[in-house]
Amino acid sequence: MNFNKVNTAILDKIKDAVGASNVFVDEESLANYAHDETEDLKYFPEVVVKPHDTGAVSALMKVCNAEGVPVTPRGGGTGLSGAALPVYGGVLLSMERFKKVIEIDTENLQATVEPGVITQEFMDAVGEFGLRYPVDPSSKGSCFIGGNVAHGSGGPRVVKYGTIREYILNLEVVLPDGQVIWTGANTLKYASGYNLTQLMIGSEGTLGVVTKIVTKLIPVIGHSVLMLASFAENEAACAAVSAVFRAGMTPSALEFMERKGVEWVIQYDGIQFDLKDNVNAFLMLEFDGDDMDTIFKDCEKANNVLEAHGCLEVLFADTAAQKEELWKMRRVMAESVKSNSVYKEEDTVVPRAALPKLISGIKEIGAKYGFDSVCYGHAGDGNLHVNIIKAGMSDEDWKHKLKFGITEIFELTAALGGTISGEHGIGLVQKDYMHLKYAEINLNIMRGIKQVFDPKGILNPGKIF
Repeated sequence: MNFNKVNTAILDKIKDAVGASNVFVDEESLANYAHDETEDLKYFPEVVVKPHDTGAVSALMKVCNAEGVPVTPRGGGTGLSGAALPVYGGVLLSMERFKKVIEIDTENLQATVEPGVITQEFMDAVGEFGLRYPVDPSSKGSCFIGGNVAHGSGGPRVVKYGTIREYILNLEVVLPDGQVIWTGANTLKYASGYNLTQLMIGSEGTLGVVTKIVTKLIPVIGHSVLMLASFAENEAACAAVSAVFRAGMTPSALEFMERKGVEWVIQYDGIQFDLKDNVNAFLMLEFDGDDMDTIFKDCEKANNVLEAHGCLEVLFADTAAQKEELWKMRRVMAESVKSNSVYKEEDTVVPRAALPKLISGIKEIGAKYGFDSVCYGHAGDGNLHVNIIKAGMSDEDWKHKLKFGITEIFELTAALGGTISGEHGIGLVQKDYMHLKYAEINLNIMRGIKQVFDPKGILNPGKIF
């Protein structure tokens, strides 16, 4: 792609459009926005822009579209697909100053929020009104809700409450040419032409810049119980997952952790846990609701299913402190791996019943190519995060052969009826694998949509395709 560099004349136009105090070209700022949480990749922008409102974003996009300058939108920088990396330089558009919860509508169970609000802070804000926003990705304490929209984020409670797609009603979006639209309506039903709201969700900032978000809310749930079930084998734990649902239960969370992941958090994060020698895998099940009798009945039924699939032991956590300790072990697992190893994380997802074949295949592929792996994830919706660990691989093999192992993992995932990302997105690092899931006709349709929205290709170029 051929884009123009940000010369002095263009920089002056950008400053005129958004205000000079919102434009940064110093080395520290450029370095701070040259990376996200995606492995060890760095791409430096030529300028960082931090606007406050929709009008400024619109003015910026008009300048950049006219001048042929690429623009990369960025949320909290917690992404794992490289979608916020400015691979062609240009403008890094940070949405960090869009941090207002504009309205919490308790009568309609809706809220209007800006994209730079941290997800946990939004959850806390609606919680003060006895309401709940149940989309809680692992990075909820630092990620922005706008980034969640851009990636179609999930988290552990997708299994009962659904992904972010079920909670976004309407979006204010600035298009690449600077025009501003609302994508839909603040209604629970929508059958009025193409659903542009759903099209924007998961588009990774390639079609427009989201500046306001209208979400659906639900009432707060009164109670929850957490169960931790241990197994001797990964496959046995994974096989129990679909059996829980077939028995008629829907947990509010059902997480898988293999032994290596638990070992890492014990070693590096100081979490106290009695890890027994014969345990190699865990399932963490949460049941919630307003009636404790119903919750306990579900726990009892789940316990029977787990025992039938070779469960060694079940621990119950019903106090807040016990539940927090178990959730902490699961949530810090990714950070522990990233902080203490050379790694590459993949985000596979398959139908639930295919999980045993998926994890068995991942281990076989790792043995074939010489890499280790730490697997964990949202087993209740078939989403398995695969942290590939360099282990005994040489630098040469890690650089040149690892991609063939990853290709085989994704080929297996597709063969099992799954796809190459459940919630992390495609961005920069997964785009070379899109052909493993999609035929050329599918990709051409997607490219056509991109062309309609962004004829000059300036918005987050180099991603997805």
